[in-house]
Amino acid sequence: MAVTASSVEQTAAAVPRRGRLLQVLGVAFGIAIIVGNTIGSGILRTPSTVAGLLPSRGMFLLAWLAGGAYALLGVISLAELGVIVPRSGGQYVFAQRAFGSYAGLIIGWSDWVSTVATFSAASILIAEYSGALFPPLANSRLAVGIGVVVLFTVLQYRGVKWGDAIQQATTLLKALAFAALIVACFTLAPTSGPAAAAPSAPAQAIGIGAIVLAMQAVIFTYDGWNGMLYFSEEVRDPGREIPRAMFGGVAAIIAIYVLVNLAFVHVLGIPGLAGSDFAAGAAAQALFGGHGDAIVRSLLIVGLLSGVNAYALMCPRILYAMSLDGLFPKWGSTVNAGGTPTYTLLLTGALAIGFLLTGTFDSVIAVAAFFFVLNYVFSFSAVFKLRRTMPDAPRPYKALGYPFTTGFSLLGGIAFLVGALITDRQNSLIALGLLAVSYPVYAMTIRAARKASTSS
Repeated sequence: MAVTASSVEQTAAAVPRRGRLLQVLGVAFGIAIIVGNTIGSGILRTPSTVAGLLPSRGMFLLAWLAGGAYALLGVISLAELGVIVPRSGGQYVFAQRAFGSYAGLIIGWSDWVSTVATFSAASILIAEYSGALFPPLANSRLAVGIGVVVLFTVLQYRGVKWGDAIQQATTLLKALAFAALIVACFTLAPTSGPAAAAPSAPAQAIGIGAIVLAMQAVIFTYDGWNGMLYFSEEVRDPGREIPRAMFGGVAAIIAIYVLVNLAFVHVLGIPGLAGSDFAAGAAAQALFGGHGDAIVRSLLIVGLLSGVNAYALMCPRILYAMSLDGLFPKWGSTVNAGGTPTYTLLLTGALAIGFLLTGTFDSVIAVAAFFFVLNYVFSFSAVFKLRRTMPDAPRPYKALGYPFTTGFSLLGGIAFLVGALITDRQNSLIALGLLAVSYPVYAMTIRAARKASTSS
């Protein structure tokens, strides 16, 4: 039997909704989830890479401003999708609505698996940094990582209001920690000189290849600004609060990133920054000497906590949305009284622990980088598609500068997709192979869902 669009719609309509998400979230949560999901260890490492590629103070800082501008362009477009399709589930929702269930399956599964892998990676990093700070934990790295996953899974099970409170608290703690680092860089005198570096190339010698590689690193460091879109269904006033949260969250990230980079340059200079493997570590060592390592590890743990909480909140909602559309078993739509998708939360925690036990999370993240960029290409394309197919849908917020801003973001996404294919050919080929076998999996999923709906 052929799989048709009408059969997919009938299957989705037949899936019962077991409990409902709670419409209780606001702007403060949106900013917290965006900042928590975006700012992690990347901003503490990437500046060294960018300084090595762009050994000019002006171009180095311009790259971080340009990355923030590109993130703002993305917000301009995708905030409209969150307003006109206010469903929780992230970019899966837009791909499914605009391009059908097959596109939704690709985006939803790749997003869920890669985010769960990131959940595992962040948990094991917390374990590693904790072991360095507290020697008794050094030989229990795996147990501590699993404990982090279990802890945040249990916390989310209590309900979305609990998750909201934890997200805001951990993000505030992260912001204060970064503010303290920035103030220390500008007010304390270095106790040692910056790391030695090879002589920098003159600014005019910087080639287009170096600029492209630097911008790739910067834009990947900004990724996470779409975090609010995983909770659109749970926002009290989506038309007003989704755009406000997304613009506010990105503005906060730009401010933190620019100030952190100015602080690193102030302490290390561009040559010293380029000559270090780990920007924050080099700055902390210059400022605090032997205590610098402990300070940076503490900062990393604080920064990762809000990210782990964000992943535990986001992942279950992807499968929840897929369940409602018949692309995941119907038990995935079960929601408890606290507004948490229960079975998909438990499945998320189980897979995260599986990645930790097998040590495969890094490989999964590397392959998923291709799909990460593909997701944005689908989302920006969805803005154009839904403008045609849903012209009369209420749009209390519309993308500013459409179609030019959305078109530029789409072209940027395509360029980064091409870049991913060129710079990481092995993992991109694996991703393409997975894409090639995805349609048979899709067809079997739809047939199984239809069979289950007709037998129930």
